[in-house]
Amino acid sequence: MSNISDTLGRQITLKELVHALSHGFSPIVEVESMDGICTVRFHHANGVSELCDEHGETRTFLGTGEVREVLGETRLTHGVLTWADQCGDEMIGVPGHPMTPDEMLASGTRISFR
Repeated sequence: MSNISDTLGRQITLKELVHALSHGFSPIVEVESMDGICTVRFHHANGVSELCDEHGETRTFLGTGEVREVLGETRLTHGVLTWADQCGDEMIGVPGHPMTPDEMLASGTRISFR
């Protein structure tokens, strides 16, 4: 029997997520916030899948409360809140470098969905 994450693409709908979870899918859930607008990504053995709607558009949420309501109805219990911020300030000449996805997960904040 193949691993369920082998069949996942770059996008996943809520219905596909629930199906995958019922078949052993156990991702690291990342909730990325950019100025209060959140997107959800699922990190798994074969890559990263982003939560989308039925039309393939990235699903966005107005804050972590909405994310909690939606993902709390699945078997998922927690995730990592990360931020998509600028990495430097060109106005005053402060250089920066963007964080890698692994760095973002490592420095994120654990959040609960239940």
